[in-house]
Amino acid sequence: MPVNDYRGLSFWHDTVPDDLAPRPPLPGDLDVDVAIIGGGLTGLWTAWYLLERDPTLTIAVLEKQIVGFGASGRNGGWCSALFPRSTASLARTHGRDAALAMRRAMIATVDEVGRVAASIGTDIDFVKGGTVAFARSKVQLAAARAEVAEAASFGVDQHQLWGPDRVRAAGALGASFDPACARLHPAKLVRGLARALEARGVTIYEQTEVIDYVPRRITTDRGSVRCNVVVAATEGYGAGLPATARRVLPLYSLMIATEPLPDATWDEIGIAHGQTFTDFRHLLVYGQRTADNRFAFGGRGARYHWGSAIRPEYDRTPAVFDHLRRTLGELFPVIGDTAVTHRWGGPLGVARDWHASAHYDRATSIASAGGYVGDGLSTTNLAGRTLADLVTGTDSELTTLAWVNHRSPSWEPEPLRFLGANAGLLAMSIADGEERITGKSSWVAKVMGSLTGH
Repeated sequence: MPVNDYRGLSFWHDTVPDDLAPRPPLPGDLDVDVAIIGGGLTGLWTAWYLLERDPTLTIAVLEKQIVGFGASGRNGGWCSALFPRSTASLARTHGRDAALAMRRAMIATVDEVGRVAASIGTDIDFVKGGTVAFARSKVQLAAARAEVAEAASFGVDQHQLWGPDRVRAAGALGASFDPACARLHPAKLVRGLARALEARGVTIYEQTEVIDYVPRRITTDRGSVRCNVVVAATEGYGAGLPATARRVLPLYSLMIATEPLPDATWDEIGIAHGQTFTDFRHLLVYGQRTADNRFAFGGRGARYHWGSAIRPEYDRTPAVFDHLRRTLGELFPVIGDTAVTHRWGGPLGVARDWHASAHYDRATSIASAGGYVGDGLSTTNLAGRTLADLVTGTDSELTTLAWVNHRSPSWEPEPLRFLGANAGLLAMSIADGEERITGKSSWVAKVMGSLTGH
């Protein structure tokens, strides 16, 4: 990909104070202590905390494009305590105590991201304003009440139920509020973290494609890397490697950003700086107020592509962008004909059971983490700390968390994978329509929730 194309990957890439010029590729064969596949947040956070545990380690990061090329530089900018599986689901699978430990770790991670960014002098537009989830129908209001009640029953998450007097989205009957979320600029985070790692001696090789890996050796198009530990940090892009081809499904999520809006308009909208927002529809939408007063707004709706294919043309689906703009206008009619200035998308990683995980096999010295299903801005940090402790043999509460060495089933071979993934997308659309028409909770959504463990 030509250098000047990286600027157009997303609104975040367009506005990061960085020329995005690629670093040099791997010059040939290399020997290091730790080799990390992937220059996204999982890989960079792992390198950061490995050095915290053992500053003598030699670490190399191998990236096919540039640091932050993938989901780490294209996401919605929510640094939240969300985990792909609910607390109740984690309790059913791992037990109540394990579920509560996972929730505490995720909540603490939000502040940890902000702390490290501040410590390295990187302004990432971090403001912890929480998430407002609008309830725009009686069905959605019942879902909001159930969410708040479930959180109260576990006693860790501090969810609140807001009445209609506190929300201004069109048709909102109320909302749930989760304080454990911060707005940030993801490209500023990932690019700043890379620079800080280089200052600590980590070498980042860009424009270097990993072909395959086995214990203690990585094969690239530029040479072989011998190492004591391999860290696979590829998220959705792992679908393109032989070792992880059926362990992750790349599911596309798309976004838009608007032109900046006046403060007076934001006062009418009722979204403060630092607040993120969503609602209780099944086909997920998510948004934030950016530091320069734009909407950055995204959602699901793009289909899964045969064979887990990932191609640049899949990043942009006009029908989905149009749907996102209509939806944003329906939520906040006051924006009128506000223009969309940026459109982008990219793949996120989905495990077969929608359960993120962090792995380390001492026999092979291979570590990995992923399956965040879009909840990666904070989860990647927790993954980095967890993998660092596992690799260095550090006893900590993190190494006993429920996601450590959790093994998700493999995705089905094609055509079952294609049919199942796209049927799930269609089902969520049907569920939203069913609830609008009947005013009752969708049985389709209940069936899909049971299949994904929610």
